[in-house]
Amino acid sequence: MTPASTGPATGPRKRGRPARTSAADGPAARDRILTAARNEFAEHGYDKTSIRGIAKAAGVDPALVHHYFGTKEQVFEAAVELILAPAMGAPDAVHGSREGVGERMARFVFGVWENPVYRLPLLAVLRSALTNEAAAAVLRGMIERRVLLRMAGELDVPNPEFRAQLAAGHLIGIAMLRYVIRMEPMASAGMDDIVAMVGPTLQRYLTES
Repeated sequence: MTPASTGPATGPRKRGRPARTSAADGPAARDRILTAARNEFAEHGYDKTSIRGIAKAAGVDPALVHHYFGTKEQVFEAAVELILAPAMGAPDAVHGSREGVGERMARFVFGVWENPVYRLPLLAVLRSALTNEAAAAVLRGMIERRVLLRMAGELDVPNPEFRAQLAAGHLIGIAMLRYVIRMEPMASAGMDDIVAMVGPTLQRYLTES
């Protein structure tokens, strides 16, 4: 005689995904994975971060990381979007009056960099992009879609996409010298002094025909 079942019947599990539990699945687990990915990439960079390491930091099975985000590159893209979120408002600085737009842009971007909470993850993303082509491609696509195209849409000048790239290149170059290489006197210069010097150049990029 066949023994009676002692529990509910279960169907086949989805391949590559651990069984669902309240502690290890659902939106909370996805958020934990994303936060862990951001921290792991920020601390170790792209090359030294692994799916297994992210899963361990999030307290989940590595298969769940793949389920929610896919490959390591796709996990990195999701983490970069989270890291760059504070800087995504840069195109808003272009909106409105053309007067003082260069200074507004410089003050907004450097204001993000000056915040130590944002600076360390941003530094990690930049370093990853400088040493790994996959990371560079992710960062390049994110900046183009989420920042430069939006900024160009706000500009009433010839070649707006080129102008937006010139402005971004100027700002990123200064950020590299000040926050990554820490070259003096740039590294210790006052933010107001930098904005006063950079603002007019950005103004020319963003407004002059």
